[in-house]
Amino acid sequence: MIRYTLIFLLLLSFSINAQNISGQAFYESKTTVDMDALGGGREMSEEMKKTVAQMMKSALEKTYILTFNKDESIYKEQEKLDAAPMNPGFKMMMSSYTPGAQYKNLKTGRIIEENEFFGKQFLVTDSIKSLDWQITKESKPIGQYIAFKATAIKKVDPNDYSMARPKKKDEKENAEIKKDTAQPQDPMDMIEIPEEIEVTAWFTPQIPVSNGPGEYAGLPGLILELNVYRTTLLCSKIVMNPKDSEKIEPPTKGKKVTREEYVKIVKEKTEELRENFQNRGGNGRRGGFGG
Repeated sequence: MIRYTLIFLLLLSFSINAQNISGQAFYESKTTVDMDALGGGREMSEEMKKTVAQMMKSALEKTYILTFNKDESIYKEQEKLDAAPMNPGFKMMMSSYTPGAQYKNLKTGRIIEENEFFGKQFLVTDSIKSLDWQITKESKPIGQYIAFKATAIKKVDPNDYSMARPKKKDEKENAEIKKDTAQPQDPMDMIEIPEEIEVTAWFTPQIPVSNGPGEYAGLPGLILELNVYRTTLLCSKIVMNPKDSEKIEPPTKGKKVTREEYVKIVKEKTEELRENFQNRGGNGRRGGFGG
């Protein structure tokens, strides 16, 4: 009974206090990687695993800032000096599927983001996807706030390579790969795109905005923690009503495309790279866009 009374009071505060609210939320991202699956069935030495793990850590452990008000937000990676050198090809591959600045307008239901794909800038427009959030009874403290758990199932576009993950192979496949390690393996055979994923969010009605990191929104309070597949985003600091904060404006850099057009471009370019890889026996070089 006490729990439901607390939830009611917090949700009541949402409608009362949301009018003139603004702030900045800082998120730390962490992604776990299955090193065995990443090897595509081939055994990796401990030294190689350590090298790859360090590269992945530098690429995947980042800090993001969400600057928000009642209706709008801008979400950006906090720039920092690389802690460790990274292979240029690996760095390009990782950045190709990582969005740049993301602007959300909750009133219009639109999201605009800057994406760089193989050296070319795109300005991707889309609608904010409405997830069927199921708010549970679970709660926990995150910093000074009380957060409540919500879950949702998200459908994944089969051509959305940003959701690609290493494909796990059975013992028979692994044995066949080990027999002929000299034969190059198609990189696209080493990944898979799930049909759907579970998203878990922890939100606090104490900050009454229906917003969160990245594309996620729609809960009765700011999302403080987000778990999507192997990636966790955890809010490490919140500054409410800051005197000096970035102006919330839609990004303008890049060629304007819809989400569908951008996914098509990524798909076609990925298939082109796959063909080049197969035609050159696995030694094909990455190419840019013409023009």
